[in-house]
Amino acid sequence: MIESSLISTDMLVDDLRQLCAIPTSTDQSESTTAASHIATLMRLRGLQAEIIPTAGAPLVVGRRAGRSPFTLLLYHHYDTAPAGPWRAWNHEPFLLAEREGYLYGRGVADGKGPLAAHLAAIAGVIAAEGELPIGVVVVAEGEALQGSPHLGALVAEHRQKFRADACLATAGERDMSGNPICYGGAKGLLQARLTAVGANQILPAGLAATVPNPIWQITWALAQIKSSDEEILIEGFYDDVESPNRVENQLLRAVRVDEAKRLEAWGIEHFLFDMSGATLTTAESTLPTCNISALSVEPQSEIAGVPIVATARIDFQLVPRQRPQVILDRLREHMKEKGFDTINVERMNGGYPAAATPPDHAFVQRVRGIGQQTHGEPFVRLPFGPFALPLYFFAEAFGMPLAVVGCARQDSATYGPNERIPLRDLVQHGQLLADLFTSYTQNP
Repeated sequence: MIESSLISTDMLVDDLRQLCAIPTSTDQSESTTAASHIATLMRLRGLQAEIIPTAGAPLVVGRRAGRSPFTLLLYHHYDTAPAGPWRAWNHEPFLLAEREGYLYGRGVADGKGPLAAHLAAIAGVIAAEGELPIGVVVVAEGEALQGSPHLGALVAEHRQKFRADACLATAGERDMSGNPICYGGAKGLLQARLTAVGANQILPAGLAATVPNPIWQITWALAQIKSSDEEILIEGFYDDVESPNRVENQLLRAVRVDEAKRLEAWGIEHFLFDMSGATLTTAESTLPTCNISALSVEPQSEIAGVPIVATARIDFQLVPRQRPQVILDRLREHMKEKGFDTINVERMNGGYPAAATPPDHAFVQRVRGIGQQTHGEPFVRLPFGPFALPLYFFAEAFGMPLAVVGCARQDSATYGPNERIPLRDLVQHGQLLADLFTSYTQNP
């Protein structure tokens, strides 16, 4: 048993076991069942819970008033990456396993684990004090990994259900000491699909000298979007990207991640351009990205031939002032200027701008200061990390400050087999929230 003054480890593990048993990945989703179960857990832990249906996965919102009118919104997601081939796992992905202080299962480190930790914290504070010092809104989304296509409309339509004064989310890295990093926001997201169409049937490969091949069309088009030295070539892409200011540069230079553990866990020899230290942290925190996440052809064939359709799925993580629709328009214009006007550029559902809170804001300072109680020293701060979250919708609607705290580790494998996290990390993550609640009693 791991000691914590307020967190019931048994409750946390039992709730997480139930959540992991319900597959919620995009390829095997039982989102309706999961949403219903999350709502039940919220009620058991002292919240009023409501399920808001969408055209996709339902959204679950839990709420409870506190002694103070100040209200904290906790953003979570319950969708997970696909488990992949089960033979690659040492444990069944949807059956929570405990071994040598670690928890194994899909969602334990990203999504379901942090949610279970926060529910245990809420229950612990209510049990100890009879009520919460401040109000809380718990948002559990089932479409975060798809770009949160319905969240913005739901926040606009149901403002009162989400109204709060500050937002805390879970994502990101840990520093060299193994302590979570505290971020003052999250990058934005744009996802797009590029499609090239060839003949109306698969043709013999020998005709490649005389008929267009959609795979080559896509390949050549992608080469015009990003260069071999990693520069994004879309005209105007960097126009709204600002360099770090003096304070941000000081923060970036002060943070170190465990690069050796990263490289070992991820099975790579070095980072791009052998980046290290502040250069690595600065690139991940302040630069927008352009990533190819999938290439496909239709129809699939085992024989040599010229395919009918080729598709590339690309995503951009955006920094403040960049807007998804503006970047999409510039991408389309760029494709036309480079002679690829026959390639269809389609915006995929979802996406959102970045959202940021100044690192010296009182709420960010309060969150990082709680690290002294839970981890022995205040959390280091960064403006952003290598992740996108839909926090813009809450910040835009209510003008609330944001803080994001890491939980997973370098070797947690949140997208791969054997996803894992030390149980102690989840207990500390819950204790962080409990201590944040009680800090408002001592210092409103």
